[in-house]
Parts: sequence; structure tokens; C-alpha cells
Amino acid sequence: MPDFSASVLVVDDTPTKRYILSSWLRRAGHRVIEAASGDEALAVLGEQRPDLVVLDVRLPDIGGFEVCELIKANPATASIPVIQVSGNAITVADRTEGLERGADAYLSEPIEPSEFAATVEATLRYSRARRRAEVMAERLAKLAEVTLQINRSDSFERLLSVAVGGTVEIMGRYSGALAVPADGRLRRYRARPGESPTSRSVAPNLLDRLCRLVLGEAAGAEILTVPVDEWLKLLPDTMISQPVVGVLCRTKKGRPPVFLGLEGAPELDADERNLLLQLAQELALAVDALRAYTEEHAISLTLQRSLLPSRVPDVPGLTMGLRYQPAVDNIEVGGDFYEVLTTGDRVLVAIGDVMGHSLHAATIMAELRHALRASVIDHVDLAASMDLLNKILRRYHPGMTATVCMLLLDPATGEIELANAGHIPPLLAGPEGHYHGLGNLLLGVAAEEYKVDRLQLPPGGTLMLFTDGLVEDRHELLDESLERARKLAETVEDDLEVFCDRILEAFGSREDDVAFVVLRRDL
Repeated sequence: MPDFSASVLVVDDTPTKRYILSSWLRRAGHRVIEAASGDEALAVLGEQRPDLVVLDVRLPDIGGFEVCELIKANPATASIPVIQVSGNAITVADRTEGLERGADAYLSEPIEPSEFAATVEATLRYSRARRRAEVMAERLAKLAEVTLQINRSDSFERLLSVAVGGTVEIMGRYSGALAVPADGRLRRYRARPGESPTSRSVAPNLLDRLCRLVLGEAAGAEILTVPVDEWLKLLPDTMISQPVVGVLCRTKKGRPPVFLGLEGAPELDADERNLLLQLAQELALAVDALRAYTEEHAISLTLQRSLLPSRVPDVPGLTMGLRYQPAVDNIEVGGDFYEVLTTGDRVLVAIGDVMGHSLHAATIMAELRHALRASVIDHVDLAASMDLLNKILRRYHPGMTATVCMLLLDPATGEIELANAGHIPPLLAGPEGHYHGLGNLLLGVAAEEYKVDRLQLPPGGTLMLFTDGLVEDRHELLDESLERARKLAETVEDDLEVFCDRILEAFGSREDDVAFVVLRRDL
């Protein structure tokens, strides 16, 4: 008996010969389909996909050689092996032509039953091995594609959806995943072939219960099989009737594991179990990386906000809008800052940006901000304050630079003193909006005598200050972005909060941090 049964199409116009060949095949445990002509054989192949074709060379309508060529030329049937048999075309030239025109084997009559059976089994064995290799190559290519998509995922929802969808596509089975993001709430995604992955609620201790079956508290990856009745006790809403085969994977001791599973029938072979293991390990690594990224981003954002003013003073005659928007894809702390201080009847507003994204840039930013606050405790002199900040950078942080713009505003009169060290100049918003002229050299480069400009903010006038993160774009010239901001600011809403939101929304998610300050003189 063969190691496996197969469906075999026997094509011969002689009923007796067709009966004999079919009898040998049925005795060997195979299922037989019969055809008496080439046209009939091609029609059968159009409706069914047998595992093997036994094809007579001499047929009444289409010759066996031509039928074989047609089978091999059709992508849908090209992988089906063909054994050609003949009692007439038995010369070496005949056998050579048959093999050259696509046959996988060629038998000349009279054929011994044992030789026929051995040829059938050898051809099927080779065909099955080739198909397994083709399927495995296709699955490995898909595994590489899914792995790339997993590592590109920027949210836990996207990550789990891609992992489950990829598992379904690779394995062709109902699949699901469990993982714990940074917020500590267990997520569950699942999908069947032909469906998009969906999320479902799940008991928070489900992963712990699975870990009691294998893995425990250890790191590593373990394959487990859960009988259907036991699985339904864990997840009663699962619509399955087969055991579940899955992988529990924990990258390091003390971290939450992930689970990736699928229906276990038919039974997974060694290659399929290995693929499932690789998918689960990729998912676990990606979950850990995204969890770490999310945690670091939250810590960085908390630190950044702690370095900004804890409260903004209420200044009579002045309405303010303040924003700090971190870069969308950067977990490091930036050097952007703003400051608002009252000095008697006037208000000091400063905005700046220390070069780089790092903890070092953030600490320098905090140092400059505190130095600025100290410089105006007894007396306000913008040029002196700017000179002090420049000296601090050059002496204690050589190689670092920063841009800073300061203005001192008297809300009662609208008089403004302005000092600018390399920063984007303030923008007077409104229909006649324009940027103030450029200032002095940025801080940290060389000694500089900082000039102080004097200008007037009319009643109802609005002044807008921002860091370069708002307008810098790798795909657009800076001058074009600055003009875009100016046009957006031609209209100023009565509510400055609405105005700030509109400007930021117009520029969208940014690659750099943005500090944004808007002042309106209400008198």
C-alpha cells in the first residue's frame, strides 16, 4: 500500500486497457477518474485537479503528446505530473519526445504491474515533495512580508491586526492573538480566512491561565495544544470545534507574554509548527519594542512638560494662547520652550529652541530658561539677558547652539521691546500681517551685541511666535512654509484657543517639536 492515496486521471481510448490500469490503481488505494479522449481529459482537468494523470500517447482526437503540452502550458494544471504510456510509440525517440514535451515519466507496453505501481508512487512522491517546497517557499516569502509589516506597525491595534491577518494568510486557518500593551489592558484579535481581523473583549487573566499550562514565569517560546472543550472554558465565545494549537512567547522574565494560536485540525506538520513559532516570536519582539517605545514616549513627554511653565500669569488687557506639541515620531526630549513672566505692569514673553533632540538638549533648555528668569528678577534688560544666555552656552556648553526671541510688552500702551537671537521673527497676525525683521546671531556661536527693537502693538492686534518645528518640512521650502503660516494668520478668531488649534491642525503632525505662543492686546 502507498504512503498516501491520490486521485488519478486515467486517459485511454481502449476500454480494456483503461480498466486494467484503473484496477491496478484502485488496488493500490488510489481514487480513479477515467477519460476516453484528449478532449474529455482536458474537460475533466478544467473541473477537477487530480494528483496525477496517466495518459495514453495514441488518442483518437488529440495526441497524447499534445495533451501533455496543453496540461503543462496551463498554470492551473502545470504542476500535475503526467505519466505517458504506449504500446506503439515505444522507441527511444518516442520516449525522448514524450519527456521533452512535458511527461514526468514514460512507460512502454507491456507494463508490469509492479513497475507501474512503483512509477506511480515515485512520481507522486516527487510531486508531493515539490508542492510542499513550493508552498513552503510561498509561505516563507509571506512570512518575510508579514514580519516587515509587523515591525512597521505604529500602534498595538495595527500590530495585532497585522499579525493575526498574516497568520491567517500564511496558514489558511482561523487564528487569534493575545498581548498586553503599555496600558496593561489585555488585547485580543482574531480572524477567519477571508475576513478582516477584529478585536474582542477578554478576561484580563487569560494569559496567566495559559501560562499555567506551559511556560510559567520563564522566558522563551512554547507550543501548546488545548483541547476544544478546555479552550471553550477559557474563551466561551469562541466559535470553534477543533483543538487550538498556539505559541506562548515571553522575551524576558517578568514581561507579559504574547499568545498566537490557530485551529489545530488538520494536524500541523513540522514546517507549519515552525512557521507558527517564528510568527509568535516576531510578534513578541514587536510588542516589546512598541511597549518600550510607548513608555519612553510618555516619560519623555512628561519630562518635557515638567520643564515648561507650570502656570501662565493672568495679565489684564492681554489674551494669550499657548501650545506645546511634541514631534509625532520622536520619543526623545526636545529643546523647544516658551516662558511668560510678569515684570511690574509689563509681561515678558520668550520662545526658543535648543539644537537637537536629547536629554542633553532638554537640560540645556531648562538651564537657559532658569537663567532667563534669574536675569529679570531685579531689572529687565533684554540685550543683557540675551548676552548672558549666549555666554552660558559658549562657556558651559561649547558646540551647542540655540535660537531665542524675547519681547517685553506693556498691555496698556502696546509698546514692545524685542530682542531676537536667530529665531523665526514674530508674526503680526491679521489682514496686513507680516513678519518683523531678522534679529542677531543665534546663541552659542560667537560674541554678539544684541540689539533691541521697539515696535507698537495696536489695540486688538495679535502677535504670533513659534519655533521652526511648525514650518520646517523636508518637502517644502522654508519661505513657502512661512508664507503659508502668514496667510493662515490673516484671520484671527475671537477665541485664541480656536485660532491656535486651527493653525496647528493646518500643518498637521510634525517631525519636530512645536512651541507656539499667541498674544492679543485687548485694550
